Amino acid sequence: MNVRCLIVDDEPLARRVIEKYLSDLPAFELTGACASAVEAAAFLHQHDVDLMFLDIQMPQLTGLDFLKTLSRPPKVILTTAYSEYALEGYEYDVMDYLLKPIPFPRFLKAVNKHPLLHAQPQTQGGQAEAPTSPYIMIEVDRRTHRIHRDDIDYLEGYGNFIKVWTKKGMLLTAGPMKALESRLPAPLFLRIHKSYIVRVDAIQQVNGHTVRLKNKALPVGRAYKLHLENLLNHH
Repeated sequence: MNVRCLIVDDEPLARRVIEKYLSDLPAFELTGACASAVEAAAFLHQHDVDLMFLDIQMPQLTGLDFLKTLSRPPKVILTTAYSEYALEGYEYDVMDYLLKPIPFPRFLKAVNKHPLLHAQPQTQGGQAEAPTSPYIMIEVDRRTHRIHRDDIDYLEGYGNFIKVWTKKGMLLTAGPMKALESRLPAPLFLRIHKSYIVRVDAIQQVNGHTVRLKNKALPVGRAYKLHLENLLNHH
């Protein structure tokens, strides 16, 4: 499930910076951008929002005054050029406080606190689902293929399809990356880019923003680089 985001800021440049950052994070979905708190109030009345980036200094109604009017606000990250508002902001149980100009690593640290990112997927019986079988089933040209996880080198997003690169070649299956990602155990497979998931044991070298497998070099998105480095240091 993607985290649905709303940006509330009267500065167009500030909105564009956050929009760009969110576009690099596949777990986050921008649902709206408002130039005032009044506009945001109307938007929240009509749309579900999980995370709101809220500027403090805005005309008509400040971000903090707007926050006081919400009985059930979404998770909030305050954004401002003025550090003196930080203490007051935390009195409203905000998730984080970002000081402009916002560097991407600090932005990433803040959004990664959202509880939806740490929720376990649930089965119908209410128990967390974990992929236990060493095999996954994928459909290719209306035929179902049974593939051992250890035979998969990496997955590549290809429009509305996924290229599953195995030791024996490539299989093309329809569907979103997230659907197939959920069936692969996280310690063994890692998303390194919006369009790539790699089997960790297949990685032979990491060089800057590139991962090298036996016969292929894959790009590493900046949103995933730190997680990749931490995993490999403990692998």
